[in-house]
Amino acid sequence: MPILFTFWLALLPFLTPEAPAPDAAIVGNDYCRIYGSVYLERDPKYRNDASHTVFLGEDEAFVDMVVYRENNKLFADATAVWYITPSKAFADHILYVTDNRNLADITVHFTTVRSFAACRE
Repeated sequence: MPILFTFWLALLPFLTPEAPAPDAAIVGNDYCRIYGSVYLERDPKYRNDASHTVFLGEDEAFVDMVVYRENNKLFADATAVWYITPSKAFADHILYVTDNRNLADITVHFTTVRSFAACRE
């Protein structure tokens, strides 16, 4: 009897059903973690290299992120504080900029005041 119980305990991890895969909408909603050096890709050929598609909005009221553009990479260490890098090789995040708001994952507005930088979920 103890041998059957030990055998059953050994097979138990293989008999439990697997957890369902997480929903893509939940996993893809991590745009508030984008900070640091960011490269804005505008060439459609390299759209697949980007982690998110971004629309740069003029109106602050209807955007997902209000971003402060930092001049020094070392100070871009908070949410929605970006250092726009001219080279893709030195970027922490690569974002594709689109002209169509409907195709964007995130809408972004740049502000001139650091304390206004925020992520709206």
